[in-house]
Amino acid sequence: MISQIRIDDRLIHGQVALVWSKELGVRHIVVANDHAATDDVTRMTLQMALPSGIKLLVKTVDDAIKVFNDPRAKDVPMFVLTNCVHDALKIVEECPGKVEAVNAANVGRFDSTPNKTQLNACITLNDQELADLKKLAASEVPTYAQVVPIDPKTPVAKLIKDAGK
Repeated sequence: MISQIRIDDRLIHGQVALVWSKELGVRHIVVANDHAATDDVTRMTLQMALPSGIKLLVKTVDDAIKVFNDPRAKDVPMFVLTNCVHDALKIVEECPGKVEAVNAANVGRFDSTPNKTQLNACITLNDQELADLKKLAASEVPTYAQVVPIDPKTPVAKLIKDAGK
């Protein structure tokens, strides 16, 4: 069971490893990212960012989807991290009924594509990412923006509407 997919450019960092894993009550973090899964240095760096007691699995997006759809994962609460909206959308679409929420927390800030749409201080999207976020907002999975647990959950549909998109 996926407790939350967090879209975060940085994948694992202190806030994610310490605050969010505790808030969600998970002991398993899955990074679904093609680059991280194939780059030893990135994988080792992600592992070093974890607190003790948290297990990390770094997989390509397609391999992560296989894990989420495996019947043995049904009762294992997992916190899933990806760094782009497209990958989160793919997981939601290919794992029906297995995702409790999507948090578009920090996304697009390192994308150098021109003419991006800024939805808030932490979400800046190119046209494709915006289209994918609209699909997520229209899905049955609650999709919101929340940087830290004490922040309110702002529905991404509202952010998109407020941006005139």
